[in-house]
Amino acid sequence: MRDGRAARESRRAREFEAFVAGAGGRLLHTATLLTGEPKGDTEAAERLLIAALARTYARWDRLRGEDPYDRTRRELADLFAHRGRRYRRPRGGPLDRLTPQERLVLVLRLYEGVAEEQTAAALGLPVERVRAICTRAVTLMRSAMPRRSASERPPVAGRPAGAAP
Repeated sequence: MRDGRAARESRRAREFEAFVAGAGGRLLHTATLLTGEPKGDTEAAERLLIAALARTYARWDRLRGEDPYDRTRRELADLFAHRGRRYRRPRGGPLDRLTPQERLVLVLRLYEGVAEEQTAAALGLPVERVRAICTRAVTLMRSAMPRRSASERPPVAGRPAGAAP
């Protein structure tokens, strides 16, 4: 009886380790975008990811065909949504000018490719609200990008660099 249980636990641990080895990097990047931390200073993102992975591991045997990446991403989003007030201060990351809610919606929609309806359901918001938050976040990020002059723009195929459009 103990040998069977030990074998199941060992298999479970190996499967989970393989999942983390394959998906951990992308999940950490997602967590880093959410927390608004600069590259290389990801302590809060690592804590957030570890908590999400712990929740996924606790449910590992009950996933039954559910994608563990999707489960962990939902756990990440849920944890971040409930802890978002911790990440209000700008930290120097690429999305630090956004509010925590804007970061969450933008990362789920654009980086992770989650549909509006799924994002809305996960966050308990109407689809229209998710759309408005995402549009505002994209607008804020675009307005923060430095404008390039015509001579700095990459050349378009068939047109010499710096030529008028």
